[in-house]
Amino acid sequence: MTSSQGSTEGIDSSASFAFADLFAGIGGFHAMLSHAGGECVFVSEIDREARQTYLRNWVEDLPGERWPVVNTDITSATPEDGPVEVPEHDVLAAGFPCQPFSKSGYQRGMDEARGTLFWNIARILEERRPSVVLLENVRNLAGPRHRHEWDVIIQTLRELGYRVSSTPSVFSPHFLPPSMGGTPQVRDRVFILGTYVGMERAMAEVDVAPTVVRGPVNEWNVHDWDVEWILDEDESIPNLTKYRLTADETHWINVWDDLVQRMWAARGVRLPGFPLWADAWIPERALDPVELEALPKWKSDILIKNARFFDDHRDVIKAWKKANPSFSCFPDSRRKLEWQAQDTASLWDTVMHLRPSGIRAKAPTYLPALVAITQTSIVGPRRRRLTPHEAARLQGFGSDFTFGGQRDQASYKQVGNGVAVGAAWHVFRTHVTQNAADLPRRLVRSVLAADTNPIGDALSGAATQTETQRTQPQAADLAG
Repeated sequence: MTSSQGSTEGIDSSASFAFADLFAGIGGFHAMLSHAGGECVFVSEIDREARQTYLRNWVEDLPGERWPVVNTDITSATPEDGPVEVPEHDVLAAGFPCQPFSKSGYQRGMDEARGTLFWNIARILEERRPSVVLLENVRNLAGPRHRHEWDVIIQTLRELGYRVSSTPSVFSPHFLPPSMGGTPQVRDRVFILGTYVGMERAMAEVDVAPTVVRGPVNEWNVHDWDVEWILDEDESIPNLTKYRLTADETHWINVWDDLVQRMWAARGVRLPGFPLWADAWIPERALDPVELEALPKWKSDILIKNARFFDDHRDVIKAWKKANPSFSCFPDSRRKLEWQAQDTASLWDTVMHLRPSGIRAKAPTYLPALVAITQTSIVGPRRRRLTPHEAARLQGFGSDFTFGGQRDQASYKQVGNGVAVGAAWHVFRTHVTQNAADLPRRLVRSVLAADTNPIGDALSGAATQTETQRTQPQAADLAG
């Protein structure tokens, strides 16, 4: 049994600690824990294609004696009435699915977690007592709609002897500078970190600050990010043409960009930030107050703003429509545009998403969170979509990470479901630093000795150069 002093018996002598990787996906936790000197002794992933990607990148090149136990369904390894089939380990990491817990009787703790996948995590903690537990979930887990689930998770961990904070640690990789594993992706996730101290202390030591706070680290300016830093060179991309925009997509963007340019030439401004619905461009006086009153407020507000936009720029809009008669034949969703790119000069200079609700354009500084459903980012200057390999780099995986020959749809889904390596490393390393007195010395030494940047060459060298240029003037000011 792993106590607060830790156990590394049976693992490779070069490793300082052992870890179990649950709901492992393609290995975000593995990337940062192996970077810290750990060895994986157990991995569980139910999705066959994701599991193959994990094994291809993290396991297959290992000597046979160092292969972890590979599990395809965590429920089979955590029977209710028998021992868990998970080896001893020091760190348990899990990007677990959030399931609603039964509120029958408003119980708390392990009994109420029964029947959910969190209960399977709790069974392992109960029997193995690893020194650290590291959990990751979507930000909504800490929101008001899931307050009950959050309370059950925290209470269960405390009953199992883990000191945890009641306050969520919410963090995103774009808050980290390149030198600390940051990437240009806005991806808020909730992290729950606990240290095994025994039930008595865990139930008493509840006044614990969150491991990290949501915000930039080391005064990093998030607007310094550049999407180009995670892109591969076009000539290195196999089958590049399948990521290129279609003729129709190119035409839709060209027509909307013509409006961007006309607005700048005639008014000296870019488009406004509210959603533009071209089908709603009528004079404000033509709006029916009764119909507006019957609509949801958000929708009536958009209709009023679009009418006022039309009134203010009627000459520009009419000239633009006359010059682009094909616009009237665009699909409904392509007659809508949401400009979130501030003063970016052209639509082709932005990052775009072709959404069911319209075309959304953002400044090319950082990307929105990758999601399991495919709305792949379009990089305007490249006139193509992000490739799966680039999406993996955005999550913090190095240039040697590979999906093999699997279909792109599966790769995008796996990355969207994954853990951002740099963000996970930052919160884990911070937790180990804060809890060093109650953790195994080998674990602490290994984690703190590892480089603060766990993502290797996921970013281009331009990222480091930009960070260095930004910090040098500050250093000179301090020296002066």
